[in-house]
Amino acid sequence: MPKTPGLEWRIRMAEEEDIPVVMDLCRQLSVYEKLEFKGTPELYRRYGFGEDKIFDCLLVENTGKVGPPYLGIALHYYTFSTFESKPTLWLEDLYVPEELRGNGIGTALLKRLCQIAVERDCGRVEWTVLDWNEPSRQFYYSLGAVSMDGWTTFRLSPDAFKRLAGP
Repeated sequence: MPKTPGLEWRIRMAEEEDIPVVMDLCRQLSVYEKLEFKGTPELYRRYGFGEDKIFDCLLVENTGKVGPPYLGIALHYYTFSTFESKPTLWLEDLYVPEELRGNGIGTALLKRLCQIAVERDCGRVEWTVLDWNEPSRQFYYSLGAVSMDGWTTFRLSPDAFKRLAGP
């Protein structure tokens, strides 16, 4: 049961004209996660809607009489599981503003992502969560997700991967 009476929404794929909304929600997420946001309209256009497209984004649009016009996003893409021999739907970011949490928006986004994973014959749906983000961790556990203990995420920064790539 939503905690905000009159809050209604529809989930749809973001379109190119939604870039400012998507960027605004991603910027809000970066503040929440205490991370620097480096996005530009050009980069979102190129990688989300152009010839070099590598991600999709679900957008939650408010259709009710209360609340802001957009209620959340789920940015995702596909990797390949060597062992499952099927695609993995990788959830890069799911964000619902704090004041709207508890209304079922995040659950609805994950449900839609799982429907897409079924349609695409994915072997997995995966994502990462910051260790300190206990509210999100508990939310995901409540939906049946499990943490992947024993796995460590590694990252090369641009300086490191350019150095490794060499001349």
